Amino acid sequence: MTRKNMMKSFVALLLATVIMVYLTDHENKAGADGEYAPLVSEINEILHDDRLDGALIGVSIRKADTAEQIYDHFGDTRLIPASNMKLFTAAAAFETLGEDYRFTTEIHTDGTLKGEMLKGNLYLKGKGDPTLLQEDFENFARELKSQGIQKIKGDLIGDDTWYDKVRLSEDITWQDEVYYYGAQVSALTASPNDDYDAGSLIVEVNAGGAVGEEPKVSLSPQTDYVTIINKAKTVSADQAKTVSISREHGTNQIIIEGNIPVDGSRKREWIAVDEPSGYALDLFENALLAEGIDWSGKYTVKMGETPANSTLLLEHQSMTLAELSIPFMKLSNNGHGEVLVKEMGRIVEGQGSWGAGLKVMENVAGTLGVDTNTILLRDGSGMSHVNLMPTNEITQLLYGIQTKEWFNSYNNALPVAGNVERFVGGTLRNRMKETAAQQNVKAKTGTLTAVSALSGYVTTKDEEPIIFSIVINNDLTSVTAIEDAIATAIAEYSRE
Repeated sequence: MTRKNMMKSFVALLLATVIMVYLTDHENKAGADGEYAPLVSEINEILHDDRLDGALIGVSIRKADTAEQIYDHFGDTRLIPASNMKLFTAAAAFETLGEDYRFTTEIHTDGTLKGEMLKGNLYLKGKGDPTLLQEDFENFARELKSQGIQKIKGDLIGDDTWYDKVRLSEDITWQDEVYYYGAQVSALTASPNDDYDAGSLIVEVNAGGAVGEEPKVSLSPQTDYVTIINKAKTVSADQAKTVSISREHGTNQIIIEGNIPVDGSRKREWIAVDEPSGYALDLFENALLAEGIDWSGKYTVKMGETPANSTLLLEHQSMTLAELSIPFMKLSNNGHGEVLVKEMGRIVEGQGSWGAGLKVMENVAGTLGVDTNTILLRDGSGMSHVNLMPTNEITQLLYGIQTKEWFNSYNNALPVAGNVERFVGGTLRNRMKETAAQQNVKAKTGTLTAVSALSGYVTTKDEEPIIFSIVINNDLTSVTAIEDAIATAIAEYSRE
């Protein structure tokens, strides 16, 4: 061997030794006193799973009562958190808005009521409520009629100026924005059902009565705001179901394509609309007409701003933030995360924008002990692949909020492992069943392409409360079983 080759071999060996020492020390540095050595060893073994080859994984585990770390595997490495971002959004919202906070929707006029005729424009002013349903607009119409309004001589105007005009957070992908989980955010919006996926509607396709007939398409809620382009076909029962539902970008044309077999199962999609302010305004107009309130002469339905000297006819309040946090966290509702960011920006900074709201989130995180120099916040839902945070900062946040007066509401909103009730178990309802983690682990899930996360609270067999965070990036297969194994190992652990 030449001297040059000997030097190369020595450098390679030295580098390998340094890396091995670093990894070994990093993997085992927490729990070195031996108190949690069996748990540390078990988690280390779990992390040797082949499914993690080529992936990055951060694990942080702390005592809930003292914040003392008992396990740290790359806990200071910044990773994409997916919907674990909602842990930060919810904490900031509870801290700045309060658990009793309610969104409002207002109806104004700049005219006067003469007999049964409202002479003036009618304004529907949205102030961020993501929970408005078709029945709410119907109630608005009934209330206006009870005030004596039978006809309107003026225009119907929607006001969404409570927030800025930016509809999507900057990292939403072209594909995601068509569906409910990437819906546009507006101060005036509507939801199709009590999951409250604001800015979307449900499109259902059923087979026609016979082969060759056009499939039947229905909308919930029914609205003329979108146009259905039905290119699908009803085919024989022995053919495959290939029907798809999408929306053409930049329009409200919903495209139905493919085949659906006779007597086959339905196809449903939650499709996000383009410009949800107009969608909400359309539902309100339909409700007014259905209630028998009509217009005198021609009128225009448009967007505008409510005059400062207008008269308030009615005000509707949403459920409380504590109540909204259930679908937000249990079902991981992305739209709620983004609305809360803009609402915090509006209330605290005077500007309903992502920039203002994210500033509020970062400030609140800092007051909870999070090192804000180590995190990057780009949205409130976790949809962005540019969000970055270390697992040690996630567990720090979960430690810091425990003394807050709103913590019980926050904790109650977390999914519960193995609880099959949809609004209790949420995204964990089918995980960790028949283990020590069932009904024990309360944690937020996170899922994006090549990202998986689970962070929250668990109690050991000794009834010691523990905080944990697991974030996995660059995985090419399902790794939720690994997260579940770690959470279950903590739940099963006993120092006796």
